[in-house]
Amino acid sequence: MRRIYYRSNPGYSFGPGLMTPAVKALIWTNVAVFAVTALAPAGVRLWLGELLGLTPELTLTGLRLWQPVTYLFMHGGIGHILINMLILWMFGVQLERLWGTRFFVRYYFVAGIGAAVVTLLASLLPFSFSAATYSTITIGASGAIYGLLMAFALYYPNTPILMFLLFPVPAKYFVMILGAIAFISAPRGSGVAHITHLGGLLAGYLYLRRLRGGAAGGGGLVDELRYRYVRWKMNRLRRRFELHPGGFDRDPDDRIH
Repeated sequence: MRRIYYRSNPGYSFGPGLMTPAVKALIWTNVAVFAVTALAPAGVRLWLGELLGLTPELTLTGLRLWQPVTYLFMHGGIGHILINMLILWMFGVQLERLWGTRFFVRYYFVAGIGAAVVTLLASLLPFSFSAATYSTITIGASGAIYGLLMAFALYYPNTPILMFLLFPVPAKYFVMILGAIAFISAPRGSGVAHITHLGGLLAGYLYLRRLRGGAAGGGGLVDELRYRYVRWKMNRLRRRFELHPGGFDRDPDDRIH
């Protein structure tokens, strides 16, 4: 059963509006974990990072198999968690309204865990940056967040997003640019988990790509894209042949051919 959310107060506002249940729960959980680690003594904070962060060496050897999940709730600083939670709110709310809470939660963890799997696989590659990744701790919800950005771009490709908070870019190009930046930056080892970002994009795309039926709240991604394509073609034909969509509010002087 889908949950459908309505805004009770129409008008203009910053962001998508009030938080939906899953987004709220995820934000509060991340904030709580961050508060605990931030207030803990330095030694405990380091131990928690090593215990819950994603270290391929420890995960692949079977010592800490839980890390592909727990790393999603660890953050390295106030700026890190603020950016991730802001993006989770701005894009997650819209997707949860579209999909419903159950599918949204499933997708969030598929993207996040999928990003971890890509990181683990990349750490085994015979490159210098892979060797560093093998023993490096990765933390943050960015893998799942990048998965949400991929989903938003697939469902709302022409919605403008402010690139670097400076100029608007359609969501589909915004995600392409982010993916290109992560791909180029991954071998350079800048301290940012670019491989995990790429993994979130890839996991999100592959998961939505395989959908055919009603798993995503009443129709798969392919059905959604097919519908939007047919609608675009119909609108194009209307303009070409001077057709009007009709309706009760149509001007009686409009021509219908």
